[in-house]
This record gives sequence, structure tokens and C-alpha cells, in this order.
Amino acid sequence: MKKNRVIAVYSRKSKYTGKGESIGNQVEMAKEYISMHYPDEDLDSVLVYEDEGFSGGNLNRPNFKLMMQDAKDGLIKTIIVYRLDRISRNVSDFSGLIEQLNDLNIDFVSIREQFDTATPMGRAMMYIASVFSQLERETIAERIRDNMHELAKTGRWLGGTTPTGYTSESVEKISVDGKAKKSCKLKLLPEEATIVQTIFNLFFRNKIPDENRDEAGPGRDKDQTGEFFLQVFH
Repeated sequence: MKKNRVIAVYSRKSKYTGKGESIGNQVEMAKEYISMHYPDEDLDSVLVYEDEGFSGGNLNRPNFKLMMQDAKDGLIKTIIVYRLDRISRNVSDFSGLIEQLNDLNIDFVSIREQFDTATPMGRAMMYIASVFSQLERETIAERIRDNMHELAKTGRWLGGTTPTGYTSESVEKISVDGKAKKSCKLKLLPEEATIVQTIFNLFFRNKIPDENRDEAGPGRDKDQTGEFFLQVFH
């Protein structure tokens, strides 16, 4: 017996906030759209797929994969999202997805942009919008990289495991408007710095590192993470 295909709602957010375009809000807006444009559709039959904490940079998301499997199994007739970039910010991924949905005879609707792949114009406009979505993603990433590079040039430590011989310390400064601002900088650890200098001296003298472990200081040749200093030469 052939199954009746139903409408699916997909929602995604990179991190939980509980406000704005939250997962719950996206689903509610999609259901309101269904009530207005698909009045004969039973809201209780709508399939909801949610991916919270996943980037739009690729399609490697558990519930998105589940939705696509259900689509291939013939359970879905239309996929509705609140906004185009909830599906993907990658043009290649998005265009491939739309082609796949077309082959499965599944319509795709984006509420915010008012796109509907049931029409030729809707399909064309959706491709154009996906290009700008990827442009926005790449522009934001580039801006973040540039900003981090400029902050690093001022001597700030931007996070991660500190280099052997250093630790991270918080520094507070008062800005011109009187506000206290905190940042992190690297602080030299003299006890580790001496060991690191010894290691490099031994290395540049063409000695085999593992044979000189004792010379670096027995019982003191591990860094803050518990790793041996000399392993950097392996």
C-alpha cells in the first residue's frame, strides 16, 4: 500500500540561544506558514527535523541525513525551512540538494525569501540567493581571521594550548571611556624556558633527542599538558 506523503519542516541553528531564530521559533513559523498555505494539511502529521549546534557549512548533520533518508523512502512531499541558509550556506551542497529533491518530486519552500521550487522562477531565485548566502559566510570567516590576526599582532593570546615555556595570563586594561577590558597574553615560565633552550641546544648540536632526555632535566621534561618536550622532534 502506497504511503501518503507529508510535509517536513527542517530547522537548524549553530548554537543554542533560546531567542531570535531559535530552533523552536523556526518550527513555529513553519507551522504557521503551513496553516496559511496548506489549510488541508494536518499539522499533527508534519515531520519535524531539528539540528542544533551544527554549522551550515556542510550537510553532515544527523537529522538532516534522517530527513533525506525519509525523502528517499517516499515519506515527504514538501520540505519547508524558515530561511534558505538553514539548509546550507554552501552553493555546491545546495544546488546538489535541489537537484536531488527535484528527482524525488519534492518541493522546497523557504519562508523568509518566499521561494518555492514548484515554479521555475522560484528555482532560479533560490540558486541566486544561495550564492549570496555562501558569500556572506565566507566574508564573515575572512573578517574573523583578519581580526584575530590584528589582535595577535598586538601581543594578545587568542586561545588554545600555549606553547611550551609559556602560560596564559589575564590582563586588565582601562579603555579611554573608563571601561575595564580583559585580554590574555603569554607569560614566560622560566623553569620550562630553560629546559626548552637546553633541548634546542642539544638538537642543533646534532645529538639524538631521545638519548639526551636526562640532560634536559630528569623529572622536569614534561610540559603543562603532560607531554614530553622532546617529542616535538619525532
